[in-house]
Amino acid sequence: MTRYQEKYRKEIVPAMMEHFGYKNINQVPRLDKIVLNMGMGNATQNVKLIDQGLSEMGRIAGQQPKVTRAKLSIANFKLRKGMPIGCMVTLRKYKMFDFLDRLINIAIPRVRDFRGIPADIFDGRGNYSFGMTEQIVFPEIEYDKVDSIRGLNITIVTTAKTDEEAFQLLKLFGFPFSR
Repeated sequence: MTRYQEKYRKEIVPAMMEHFGYKNINQVPRLDKIVLNMGMGNATQNVKLIDQGLSEMGRIAGQQPKVTRAKLSIANFKLRKGMPIGCMVTLRKYKMFDFLDRLINIAIPRVRDFRGIPADIFDGRGNYSFGMTEQIVFPEIEYDKVDSIRGLNITIVTTAKTDEEAFQLLKLFGFPFSR
């Protein structure tokens, strides 16, 4: 059991039950999955960029990412249907909590000029998505071996019914929100 799983069971569940008045432990929202997505639009000209992105994403996530491919052909972008344009990985259970621990305690504090994550970008169903502009804030990435700086989208999917419940859940996990 990871540190954050223990924190959820011993600290977050009782706090959420008290704050929202839940009568049953199963009513308390929990993390379902974390989806990491890295788009590499310039990979249409150089396929080796996909391999570099897959390698970096694999080190960040701790599991093998999947290549995402174009669904449509767009002539203006020199894009054909089926061309690789990025990679993504879905984390669940132990790997999800391990990634969350590294994200909150190591990666986010390493972001330059960090003033907190915006608290108003929930989707209305309790899911939270935000982007990181550099993949080099993760300690698994060796700065000297990076050929280009790439962004990373992170989506945290919860079982919360409302944004308020999801906000409180992530706040109790230790997310550094700006409000």
